[in-house]
Amino acid sequence: MDEAYWCEGCGVELQTENPDRPGYVPPAALKREHVICKRCFRIRHYNEVTPMEADPDEVLSMLREIGEKEALVVQVVDLFDFTGSWIPGIQRHTGGNPILILGNKLDLFPKSAKVQRLKEWVYRSAKELGVKPAEVVLTSAAKGYRLDEVVEAIDKQRQGRDVYVVGTANVGKSTLINRLLKEFGDGEESITTSPYPGTTLDTIHIPLDDGKEIVDMPGILRRDRMSEWVDPKELKAIIPDQEIKPKVYQLNDGQTLFFGGLARMDYIEGERQPFVCSVANSLYIHRTKLEKAEEIWVKHRGELLIPPEEPDSLPPLRRHSFHLNGTQKQDLVISGLGWIATGKARGQVDLWVPEGVRVEIRPSIL
Repeated sequence: MDEAYWCEGCGVELQTENPDRPGYVPPAALKREHVICKRCFRIRHYNEVTPMEADPDEVLSMLREIGEKEALVVQVVDLFDFTGSWIPGIQRHTGGNPILILGNKLDLFPKSAKVQRLKEWVYRSAKELGVKPAEVVLTSAAKGYRLDEVVEAIDKQRQGRDVYVVGTANVGKSTLINRLLKEFGDGEESITTSPYPGTTLDTIHIPLDDGKEIVDMPGILRRDRMSEWVDPKELKAIIPDQEIKPKVYQLNDGQTLFFGGLARMDYIEGERQPFVCSVANSLYIHRTKLEKAEEIWVKHRGELLIPPEEPDSLPPLRRHSFHLNGTQKQDLVISGLGWIATGKARGQVDLWVPEGVRVEIRPSIL
């Protein structure tokens, strides 16, 4: 190949020499109008699991380049995993460019959820993380919710500048851009999307009518999310793709909830109160007595308690203790998995998650 070509699906430079390396296409495929690499073709047509990661240092280097340009930065965050999908220190990488936050996956929340309250929560959370957003828009790339608001906000905030779309892996950046292209562009899906981390391997440039462009950046991987540790074939069991149906458990102290074989919550001390679990509908939750918990965990993990089918694929569990303040409902958040909303009673709860997975407690968002 004397001339350089890039895959329209993931942005990687194409090559015709080695089928086992990124960017491979058969030579004849270069004659097509829309060229995608072998990996993107397999993902699109066969949903094949082909995990591959963009180099984190290279992605951060690309991110820093934004700070040297006049641009609008659109950070896509996952409303279902806000803190886990945030780019740490994003304001240090993007200079003084304005940041528009698009809260994606609104469709996962119950229809009773108050959108304005969620939006205010995103504003507050962003400010606590050091960013004063130019604007916050909530949307669903998968369902096409509020796309008019997304387009209007981007057009208003970019003021004739390029637009850089950034986010961590699996927040739905490429799905969002594809939806916008379908609704307001040429009607064709261009960017490969999948539930696997690292689908977009390099920057993808989409020209705008005024000579500027939208740039889709590779997703940044965060190792502190449960979804980064689960085998790609089991991701669908923990990443929700439809409205969550919260599961309510009235617990006395001395009871335990297992979330598949991934995590465990022990209610150590406190009055009887509800614990409302917002996780993927397909994830199995098992309730038992605390005194039996260890025996059940050892005996049934990988069989009754799945995923994972291979428990040794995850790091050992680490305990995190939380005191419930008894003044408000609180969310116990397991990054990349979901959260458990408590009642208003005082109590002590232990969360057990694989070493390195982020957990936190926050005022309830619903």
